[in-house]
Amino acid sequence: MQSGWRVGSILGIPLYLDTSWFIIVLLVTFVYGSNPTWQQSWGDVAWIVGLSMALLLFGSVLLHELGHSLVAKSQGIKVNSITLFLFGGIAAIDQESKTPGQAFQVAIAGPAVSLGLYMLLTLSVNLLALPTPVAVLFANVAQINLVLTVFNLIPGLPLDGGQVLKAAVWKATNSRIKGVRWAARTGQVLGWTAVGGGLLAYLAQPSLDLIWIVLIGGFAIRNASNYGRVADLQETLSELTAADAMARDFRVLDANLSLREFADEYLLQSTQAPVYLAASDGRYRGLVKIEDVRDVERSQWEQQTLMDIARPLTTVTNVRETTSLAEVIMLLEQQGLSRLLVLTPADAVAGVIDRGEIVRALGKKMNLTISDTVIQRIKDEGEYPPGLKLPALAKSLQE
Repeated sequence: MQSGWRVGSILGIPLYLDTSWFIIVLLVTFVYGSNPTWQQSWGDVAWIVGLSMALLLFGSVLLHELGHSLVAKSQGIKVNSITLFLFGGIAAIDQESKTPGQAFQVAIAGPAVSLGLYMLLTLSVNLLALPTPVAVLFANVAQINLVLTVFNLIPGLPLDGGQVLKAAVWKATNSRIKGVRWAARTGQVLGWTAVGGGLLAYLAQPSLDLIWIVLIGGFAIRNASNYGRVADLQETLSELTAADAMARDFRVLDANLSLREFADEYLLQSTQAPVYLAASDGRYRGLVKIEDVRDVERSQWEQQTLMDIARPLTTVTNVRETTSLAEVIMLLEQQGLSRLLVLTPADAVAGVIDRGEIVRALGKKMNLTISDTVIQRIKDEGEYPPGLKLPALAKSLQE
């Protein structure tokens, strides 16, 4: 779910303001508006210049994110939203670029816009006869855009420079996952360097600017770590197949069983099997769907058997044991299914796979402890836990 306040849209992209945005606007307005030199020279106009500084700062960030977004849209990628928050802004892009070259284009677009703003504002100050407050305002915003350009090109995630590094490693190794991992590790190192250096400098000489460095370093560490975890999850997902996640969570019944016997002996039980299969003479005859039983008039339940309503296994959506787990996830989502049959090369049933078993297999592979209660809840609700964006990760692996 998108957080923040929606304030409109730009070029079809929804724009949101995070609550922290208002904090930084007030802070920037106060810091610049209370500047003694400005107050002495311009009086109350200084507060207007301070507020304008805050708004132009975030206007610059918005244009920076639009740069990323428009290049992504030109590649056919959907941009879900742009959100402005305490540390700048973020464009929520639906999927990654398909090639390292395209990824580089999306990454470099933001800094290119910021550099362009710096040049445009600097030229305006130097070539136009602007009122002094406006000239000072433009000069300061120009410098901020230059800093924004240089800062964002630092080669570590979540910064744009980290995305550039990711694209470079991806190109060199032909592996997007390796690109993400390298850029994430670099981002963590840089983040810890900022935190450690900022704290030491603050102890030597306390300053508000140093606290900001520490906060930005912490932000970088957290986000770079998230990128690293996503890379680990993608790599694990790419290694697993349906056979690794399936469970023998089905029941095989005699295909000659009448619908009445089936209803009395199995459907009225307090615990039902997720999947029922009909078999006779040592062969699977098909899948028995509860809704198919209910579609038959009860007066016919004595005469009709499971054989009559069983759906041949090859006619229902299924996967093979060797099907990648990413493909399984995509099938479940695209067709809105709760589970899939896993078939052997001989068209026999090897197992059943659902979202709960997928999460269990990933947890086992990554040495994560996931309780049976959580797994059962996923099975019952038919949804992955909040924050576990497996469909999006699976989609990126299928590109």
